[in-house]
Amino acid sequence: MNEFFDRSERLLGSEVMYRLTTVRVILFGVGGVGSWCAESLVRTGLRHLTIVDSDLVSESNINRQLMATVETIGQPKVEVMRNRLLSINPEADIIAVNRRYTAESASDFCLDDYDFVIDAIDSLADKAHLILSATRVGKENGRTRLFSSMGAALRTDPLQVRKAEFWHVRGDALARALRNRFKRNEEFPAMKFQCVYSEQPPSSFPLKGGRGSSPNGSLSQVTMVFGATLASMVIENV
Repeated sequence: MNEFFDRSERLLGSEVMYRLTTVRVILFGVGGVGSWCAESLVRTGLRHLTIVDSDLVSESNINRQLMATVETIGQPKVEVMRNRLLSINPEADIIAVNRRYTAESASDFCLDDYDFVIDAIDSLADKAHLILSATRVGKENGRTRLFSSMGAALRTDPLQVRKAEFWHVRGDALARALRNRFKRNEEFPAMKFQCVYSEQPPSSFPLKGGRGSSPNGSLSQVTMVFGATLASMVIENV
């Protein structure tokens, strides 16, 4: 297995590579952003990864989600993703949870067991709840770190992807909606946390169904950079 990660070790060093075999990461959402994040982590040398998503692969996923192909349509995303990750490193500990994170299901996920929580959730309510839960756990145990993805849709330029502390993210509708929700409910994240986002204004191109229609358009060239950036944030902090 040493040859698998030789190039990673040459760059990161043996101490970081060792820590990558011991830390535990849980990733919520393995879509356009999360799928690329998961693969990047495992290809770098991460050993213990839990992936959480309740969706099945659909035809519309093929343009941007790593595990989506014509052969995998209709299969659970987490199962397809787990099989792919194990084909990269058969010795990896990949746990696939075919469930959706919600306020009701939150107690099923023991975030205190993890060193890193990665949020690649689309739903505003679910995302807000995870952020509040993960930062609370991190403050209590002094160990668990949260990294969160803001909106990757409606962007076309991967060179404008950035990372910043949540309260300093600008020009992102999802971050703005989250901040407004926290203020309205008078319930705030217990700790600061880093986010990946794009500085590119949302696309002004004519949209299928008109602006505001759901779902929004997105491209793999951007979502994969979001995912790789999340993975790099973990690597930098192991």
